[in-house]
Amino acid sequence: MLFQAMADYTPEQLLIGGPLWARPLAAELIRMVTGVAMNERGVGKWLHRHGFSPQRPDRRSYRQDQTKVNAWLRDEYPTIVARAKTEKAVEAWADQCGLRSDTAPPGRSWALKGQTPVVGVDGRRFRVNIMSAIASRGALYFTVFTEKFTAKVFTTFLDRLARQAGRKVHVIGDRHPVHRSKAVRAWLAENTQRTELHLMPGYSPELNPDELLNADIKRNIHAARTRSADDLARETRRFLHRRQNQPHIVRGYFHARRLRYTIE
Repeated sequence: MLFQAMADYTPEQLLIGGPLWARPLAAELIRMVTGVAMNERGVGKWLHRHGFSPQRPDRRSYRQDQTKVNAWLRDEYPTIVARAKTEKAVEAWADQCGLRSDTAPPGRSWALKGQTPVVGVDGRRFRVNIMSAIASRGALYFTVFTEKFTAKVFTTFLDRLARQAGRKVHVIGDRHPVHRSKAVRAWLAENTQRTELHLMPGYSPELNPDELLNADIKRNIHAARTRSADDLARETRRFLHRRQNQPHIVRGYFHARRLRYTIE
């Protein structure tokens, strides 16, 4: 019962605290189930002895439908792979993200104890958007823009993606309203020989390797240090061009534990 609770439930579901199994909550669960009171150090040793370790948890939306995720992994994605292989087409995982100038600089800076370091920033608010797509062999396609993400922006990107790939592309993306818009569906209907769009289960970003590119962008581009939207867009393009010349890094996104299904 105790191991079942630790493995299959969150503390919130058991109504004994926050969402993380920290040692005090594990101690409370042990007390509730066995009647034995343990201190934190003892709980830590006990957990290690029984195969537990402290880990940074993945985030999952409460709205995710596990039945649809299972169907995607079992049936839908293998069908896309088989079709792409038959058509000698490219599979490209796509996503969009934004960078804002008022985002705190990533990382930490060394300083004397008690003296918080200060980083100069512009103070104005501006942003750029990125639409990108990656393939498991290391190809990276992208566009950087300052306007709103619209059906026109998306279909222009799809058109350029197909031209750069030089063959049909099966694009896999999330269920963003733009991806499902009438204008995008009409464009896809006119370009079935060049591009097909496949939508993943809703609220499942952990299944998309392009999300790791987004994280890479946000980790390495100091948006708060730029002086204008043009400056931020230039820095973003420079970084993405560098990643295009580092296909081994792009391939590495697909080897994350939760994304290995895309290359197996």
